[in-house]
Amino acid sequence: MAANNSDSIQEELGEGGVGVKHEAEEEAEGAPSSAAQATATTMLPRSSSRPQLDLSGAAIHGTLEDRNPTILLPNQSDDISHLALDIGGSLIKLVYFSRHAELSTEDKRKISTKRRLGMFNGGRRSYPILGGRLHFVKFETGKLNECLDFISSKQLLRGGVDSPSWRSGAQPDNIVIKATGGGAYKYADLFKERLGVSLEKEDEMDCLVSGANFLLKAIRHEAFTHMDGHKEYVQIDQNDLFPFLLVNVGSGVSIIKVDGHGKFQPSTIASSFGKTISENKELSDYRPEDISLSLLRMISYNIGQISYLNALRYGLKRIFFGGFFIRGHAYTMDTISFAVNFWSKGEAQAMFLRHEGFLGALGAFMSYEKHGLDDLRVHHLVERFPMGAPYVGGKIHGPPLGDLNAKISWMEKFVQKGTQIIAPVPMGVPATTGMGGFERPTSKGDILRSDASAALNVGVLHLVPTLDVFPLLEDPKTYEPNTIDLDQDEFKYWFKVLSDHLPDLVDKAVASEGGTDDAERRGDAFVHAFSAHLARLMEEPAAYGKFGLANLLELREECLREFQFVDAYISIKQRENEASLAVLPDLLMELDTMNEEARLLALIEGVLAANIFDWGSRACVELYHKGTIIEIYRMSRKKMQRPWRIDDFDMFKKRMLTDRKDQPYKRALLFVDNSGADVVLGMLPLARELLRHGTEVVLVANSLPALNDVTANELPEIIAEASKHCGILRKAAEAGGLLVDAMAGIQDDLKDAPESVPLMVVENGCGSPCIDFRQVSSELAAAAKDADLLILEGMGRALHTNLNARFKCDALKLAMVKNQRLAEKLFNGNIYDCICKFEPIS
Repeated sequence: MAANNSDSIQEELGEGGVGVKHEAEEEAEGAPSSAAQATATTMLPRSSSRPQLDLSGAAIHGTLEDRNPTILLPNQSDDISHLALDIGGSLIKLVYFSRHAELSTEDKRKISTKRRLGMFNGGRRSYPILGGRLHFVKFETGKLNECLDFISSKQLLRGGVDSPSWRSGAQPDNIVIKATGGGAYKYADLFKERLGVSLEKEDEMDCLVSGANFLLKAIRHEAFTHMDGHKEYVQIDQNDLFPFLLVNVGSGVSIIKVDGHGKFQPSTIASSFGKTISENKELSDYRPEDISLSLLRMISYNIGQISYLNALRYGLKRIFFGGFFIRGHAYTMDTISFAVNFWSKGEAQAMFLRHEGFLGALGAFMSYEKHGLDDLRVHHLVERFPMGAPYVGGKIHGPPLGDLNAKISWMEKFVQKGTQIIAPVPMGVPATTGMGGFERPTSKGDILRSDASAALNVGVLHLVPTLDVFPLLEDPKTYEPNTIDLDQDEFKYWFKVLSDHLPDLVDKAVASEGGTDDAERRGDAFVHAFSAHLARLMEEPAAYGKFGLANLLELREECLREFQFVDAYISIKQRENEASLAVLPDLLMELDTMNEEARLLALIEGVLAANIFDWGSRACVELYHKGTIIEIYRMSRKKMQRPWRIDDFDMFKKRMLTDRKDQPYKRALLFVDNSGADVVLGMLPLARELLRHGTEVVLVANSLPALNDVTANELPEIIAEASKHCGILRKAAEAGGLLVDAMAGIQDDLKDAPESVPLMVVENGCGSPCIDFRQVSSELAAAAKDADLLILEGMGRALHTNLNARFKCDALKLAMVKNQRLAEKLFNGNIYDCICKFEPIS
């Protein structure tokens, strides 16, 4: 029976990169004066010639209860630009930056946790304001007015509609925008006349190299090879990146030997179509598609040959191709690859870039010193594919729409018109050779067509400087979170699973918003948008980079958020939490009657049994109709028979009760999964046992909702309720700062009890059970530094991702398999198999 686990994506998790603190919190924590704070604030490098962002004295305008309060920058004097352009002969490429000022959650509970983790620094950030997104947009140069209108409508010349100058209504003076390309000179006066801005021109070759280096350094799955219609992403070793050859193909061709950051030798040649008509024939004697195919082949082969000759001259094995001439077209890439392979006899490799057309614009954007992007590492960027992008022929591309109504209206029109492409395109005929040159390479892309492979697959790059690499990864360079990659056959299976699950998901999402007409309309838009993405991936699974099951499930959650479904299962989670908390005292009493060895087994059994509750699994959803939560939990416990599919319990028991009896674990990180019985009857009792042994416990939960997964914001309330019936949990929660005000009015009968080790809660930096340890919250990274035990629970974290991951500390992976296909593929097993995988470091 098909099932899938509940997974999602993270939206922007930063707080706009702004370190702010409410006045009441400053007084409570004995914060220094505002003047002292302004001095202590980390400032960005100042330059008299460029506008800067001043964060001194930044404060929230509103209360901590406000969902999206305004952040005031009282000392901001410069108006800043978040835009750069590459104005070429055919296309204008824009890269622009947006950010959102969000609510600071530095309340007493978080302050206590941060202090204990050694992170508290008065509420101030130690890095520049970077939280936000990089967007990529293109316009035809011949339609320059459309570009100018776009810049004006989004107020990009004033830092965007979320900038201080836009909010204040002030009219900035002397705005400077970075630009490169020949049009930066040609159209400078027009930009000044229409927008009142000056274009600061950057060297074109400098920008191309800077943009390419940035992409190859910071973006995973940016570079790929393309041979015989097959796309394969290349993992770039940062220590072995240079030297390489960069070939940018646009209106002209630039061939650059890149030796390092800012170190290169450029040369430029003009594109030439040559003679396409013989002396004995007229133009009308040739088929248009043959002419197009022949021209493309001639140009591509020449580019490939010239590139290889330059690579040969310098002894380079890798050649990266960029520029809008390539535009992600399969036949173009195959032809260039064929030529490079032919002339080099297989010794050199042609590689392509997904952001191929935006190298110059990115380089110009990078030239803004104030952004500090040189310090960004790969885990600071998360690529997303928003639902509000234009739809052409059922394909998603272009800039996102910020307005929800515009997104929904767009989807409604798309559904009404269907997926038919109206504009005619040159079409090749099978077996057409064209006019001269090599025989074309065998390729599924050998026909010039407007298909998936010709679409520009560029998403929005989310900059989240609060993310870090998980410090306990054994080897971050070789780490791969996805246990299973999605080939065509595998994707077909999950396409059906996700499609079958959509009706139930939409019902829950609409109900969570009150079942209003507006919610119904948004629900319909979500279905059509997500279905369009599935169809896109069915046609080309590698369209959005290297794609695993975790990425696919995260895409679904991102789509939900695009249409403003914040927490689709909130009512269900609340009911399940209440039902589970009601029986928790009886469970704890039962556990306390057991000896230590029997209790440990019962606790692990309890985690596995409780992990059956998953609203993302069809098989599990059907169980909900056959009994109550507690009945299902007890049934699951009774049916557990050892040995399990993977059964390392005895090894874990020895480690806990023998090897570490006199020296217990110092700190354990418990990655929790679902709400209700899973966390209340499964993971909390296990956390309680570790606390009993003197181990600090950090419960790690989602930053954002995903189906019925528990979030870090929800855990403190659950722990507070559980603590009413358990002294161990109460003292640990107090020590960890979780019960600051939650236990007011409750008789404190534990005043004379010895001080407890703390129980803490941190967010993981994402909104998915499928966690990628290359991108976790800085709070979790800090908590991990002193941890010597890691417990991953649930299919998403322990099976879909991280089943094969190795860590620098002991790791226990616990999950119940709730998908038959996954059980067969990973373990040759069955649905409801149990996994208890223990990996000690020695």
